[in-house]
Amino acid sequence: MALFGSKSILGVDLGTAGIKIAELSNSGDRFDLKNYGIIDFLAKEGSSPKLSDDILIAGLKDLIARTRPSTKDAVASISSFLTFTTVIEMPYLSAKDLEKAIPFEARKYIPIPLSDVVLDWSIINVGGQSNQTPNVEVFLAAVPKNEAERYKNIFTSAGLNIKALELENIAIIRALLGDDKSPLAIINLGGRSTSILVVDKGFERVSRNYELGGFEITKALAVSLGISFERAEEIKRKDGLKGNQAFNQAISPLIDMIVFEVRKTIANYEENKMVKIGKVILIGGQSQMPGIKDYFAQKLGKDILIGDPLKRISYNKVLEETLKNAGPSLSVALGLAMRKI
Repeated sequence: MALFGSKSILGVDLGTAGIKIAELSNSGDRFDLKNYGIIDFLAKEGSSPKLSDDILIAGLKDLIARTRPSTKDAVASISSFLTFTTVIEMPYLSAKDLEKAIPFEARKYIPIPLSDVVLDWSIINVGGQSNQTPNVEVFLAAVPKNEAERYKNIFTSAGLNIKALELENIAIIRALLGDDKSPLAIINLGGRSTSILVVDKGFERVSRNYELGGFEITKALAVSLGISFERAEEIKRKDGLKGNQAFNQAISPLIDMIVFEVRKTIANYEENKMVKIGKVILIGGQSQMPGIKDYFAQKLGKDILIGDPLKRISYNKVLEETLKNAGPSLSVALGLAMRKI
């Protein structure tokens, strides 16, 4: 009989250019990696602007068949592109009064009727003020009900039991930061999109999403060099920003666009909150591009780290070299599998 708390959970990240899964078992504070798998659709579906539900279902079935996880219980991520999140500040009276007031306040920030969304919220900070009612910072998250149903249908069709649906940024924070409460930025460099996340005191404070990722970088390289998309993808993964001048001239303008948005997002937060963001963490498949870490460090003038979601996870050391490369891409899936359900 399994010990209490040791049951495996499958984290499933339905990304913009592929699917990642990670199975973790948990005993106390320890996580053990039981299984993982990645399907990358970028090279196969280079001309497709979006992964259809049929492609996702087929890919998920294939990944499950190949990895054969020991559980069908899954926690799934929902893309930040499909959700509404914000941090609001309100007077704090009591938990009961706050629970009543938040839905009314949320109407000011959520652009669709509350009847059409699943609303969730968390208190992230209570600020004391002498001789005044303290203010409370509340993190609001709203997921459209039709998107929640869509995800449930995908997982049911793939033969999985979806136990929870979670915002991908929450999974990222859980996987990467642990007890780190310092202000920092996380850049998720994905296949078809990039997200910029500012985290402070362990909670999301700012999130920005841009439809610019590895697909556009590979396409620019292919056009510039007059080669196939597949060949350009190989060159990008092998040489990246450490290639010859022609490679850099093709790639760097797009990366500079991402750097510009990162710099602007960080500067705005630092100015508004009077804090200093000292480090930036890179994750996602494009974070493994040769030279990308040094490029961001040079452009931003900050400490740049490659995210390591495996630092609190035990795994077979035979897999160490493989996981070193795959780890940043598995950040969301691992964070999902760490969730308590």
